[in-house]
Amino acid sequence: MIDVEKIRKDFPMLEKSMQSHPLVYFDNASTTFKPRCVMEEVDRYYKEINANSHRGDYDIAYNMDQELFHAREVIARFVGCEPNEVIFTSGTSMSLNMVAWGYGLKHLKKGDEILISEAEHASNVLPWGRICELTGAILRHVPLTSDGKVTVENVKKCMNDKVKIVSLAAVTNVLGNSIDIKGISEVVHSYGAIFSVDGAQSVPHTKTDFKGDGIDFLSFSGHKMMGPTGIGVLVGRYPLLEDMDPVLTGGGMNDKYDINGCVTYLEPPAKFEAGTLNLEGILGLRRAVEYIESIGISNIDEYVKSLKKYCVEELSKLDNVIVYNPDSDSGIVTFNVKDVFSQDEASYLNSKGIALRSGEHCDKTLAEFLGTPDTCRASFYVYNTKEEIDYLVEALKNGGNFLDAFFD
Repeated sequence: MIDVEKIRKDFPMLEKSMQSHPLVYFDNASTTFKPRCVMEEVDRYYKEINANSHRGDYDIAYNMDQELFHAREVIARFVGCEPNEVIFTSGTSMSLNMVAWGYGLKHLKKGDEILISEAEHASNVLPWGRICELTGAILRHVPLTSDGKVTVENVKKCMNDKVKIVSLAAVTNVLGNSIDIKGISEVVHSYGAIFSVDGAQSVPHTKTDFKGDGIDFLSFSGHKMMGPTGIGVLVGRYPLLEDMDPVLTGGGMNDKYDINGCVTYLEPPAKFEAGTLNLEGILGLRRAVEYIESIGISNIDEYVKSLKKYCVEELSKLDNVIVYNPDSDSGIVTFNVKDVFSQDEASYLNSKGIALRSGEHCDKTLAEFLGTPDTCRASFYVYNTKEEIDYLVEALKNGGNFLDAFFD
């Protein structure tokens, strides 16, 4: 069970008010608020262990090395992989780019195929487009079902011996649909292809089993799971990491090099972590994972889905609202108010203290499927409440043009 009122007390941002209205934050798919324990952990780095990792032969440097190793252990436990398969990055976008540039560029050739879907975030589209330009590989799309889902069956229909990489979001960021990761991985591997998963919207909400589900690469961000910004993770199967090329080179990731240009790299994960890591971010992410574990990832999943269901039920009572994903199994509700530009609606809601996303949501390929170029998106997390949803629904009954914000 979730004790929401207790949880809400952990978040300083929820004490914030906008004018005479409380702050109702429904943009968690973009970024989440941070609990005090995460802020305190970041602060602890600067106050107690402000040293670089793998650089010094003194006590606080050694302590930082131990903290870093422990962070890998915690994250590995959380997603079901080995600690030496955890690479720290700046976020999901960097992680996905590392897969494309470090693995894809090395292994793809003219005529090879990469499968994604129309529902992918730009960070899982644009890197593969560039790789295709450079290698001559072909980017293809798995067709969506009528309700915007990627199914095992449709992936199977697209597979052939030319497909070398399949890269899909575990939960899409616009419609919030999830995929059958294990089922798709079995199909992908039966053709000898590699399966890369964008876990930005899934890892913060649902149990992730990297090994058990047969994932080859997994990318996710800290800031979408109550951790700091600027920190993320790429998890890769160790043999693939050994084979993969580093995207960044520099201090800390090489074994040796000489004046003649002979270079050897360290073993993963150090091979992919050039330069000084975002150490305070890593410690903050570790603490965020521990905070999530203290609540229970299954409890978070169940609670957030109950909020989504409640929101859809209440919005369905309004004649002026179109919901595009009533049956998706995540905490994302994508909607529009009829005949109102989404950004006008978001501006109006902002005047009521309601923060949500409007626009294309970094996916410009869904416009034709949805029949509209832009939408409003409300996304929930563990500190949101049904009372906040009631407040949103009430606000949607009236107004919509941003000018209404000035004449209420």
